[in-house]
Amino acid sequence: MSKIVLKSASQMSLILAATCMLAGGALADTCKAQADAKKLHGAAQTSFMTKCEKDAKSKCASDAKAKGLHGAAETSFTTKCVKDSTGA
Repeated sequence: MSKIVLKSASQMSLILAATCMLAGGALADTCKAQADAKKLHGAAQTSFMTKCEKDAKSKCASDAKAKGLHGAAETSFTTKCVKDSTGA
């Protein structure tokens, strides 16, 4: 019985560690964070941010359609999603 509990506890530890790593990666995955990590400045940063924002708008619009949102709910969702994705 104690081996089963130990195995279960170690599996839970692994799951918890993996979840923390994924959550940490998601938090730092904004356009601004990516540009900072790449140490972009000037025209390179502007170009990167423009493309990243365009990609975020496209992804968020697609997510809104997948959720079946329309009208004000779609606009609100998309605006928040883009803001969260870009880090603005």
